[in-house]
Amino acid sequence: MSIAHYQIRRMSRQDLKRTLGWAGREGWNPGLHDLDLFHHIDPQGFFLGWIGDRPVASISCVRYSDRHAFLGFYIVDPALRGHGLGMTVWETALEHARGCVVGLDGVVAQQDNYRRSGFELAWNNQRYRCAGRGTGPCLLHPRIVPLSTLPFDVLAAYDRAFHPVPRDGFLQAWIQQPQSLALAWFEEGELRGYGVMRACVDGHKLAPLCADTPAIADALMGALCAGVPPHESVWLDVPQAHPQVVAWARGQRMEAGFPTARMYRGPAPRLDVARLYALTALEVG
Repeated sequence: MSIAHYQIRRMSRQDLKRTLGWAGREGWNPGLHDLDLFHHIDPQGFFLGWIGDRPVASISCVRYSDRHAFLGFYIVDPALRGHGLGMTVWETALEHARGCVVGLDGVVAQQDNYRRSGFELAWNNQRYRCAGRGTGPCLLHPRIVPLSTLPFDVLAAYDRAFHPVPRDGFLQAWIQQPQSLALAWFEEGELRGYGVMRACVDGHKLAPLCADTPAIADALMGALCAGVPPHESVWLDVPQAHPQVVAWARGQRMEAGFPTARMYRGPAPRLDVARLYALTALEVG
């Protein structure tokens, strides 16, 4: 096999399905229905490196708009690391995002490499695990309602505090995906928090979780975890960007997993991190 015959091509939908399998082997625990949800954000933003007929490196850099993109799925075949294959797909992805501020949630060990490409640390994330708390969905509080009962425009307006640009199409599909539960805290005619639990390769992920107060975050997490059997795991990627959120996570007595680093190339957007208790997806922000 000759590295000289290395080529970069855009992924097909089937290629992305393979890449999600790679992500699972890396321990990233993708969702069972991530394929179409991610692909539809920007079908042109997924790249695969090939040596002959063998795929050996992957990356994505999906453009949400003409000013914001997010990089993920940066994986090189473990047997071929150290040959520059990753740098080639990396440069291709960033070229696709030309003109955009680009975000990523990368492994901490790669921070120095990301800095050399112009990325700067915004905050660290921490993955946590806890057990499910029940055998069926339970709202637990009269202000917690199925998110589907609210007008979508209400959710879209609330979500804009937590993402640099509107992501209405993605969000509408995200809250309706199979094997998921989406709940909201609705009080005196206002949305004050929401969360989505989705099925993953291993257990479930609570992603995102946004709330106006730690008490609302507690209530939503309890209601969402009540829909997961006690023998199954629940995972959260919690941004360590605001003391209130960090204190809330520590109070949950969850098991800490691996950390990641949120970094941006270009001016970091102003997000309401004081109300952001769990991220949506490390691959797409």
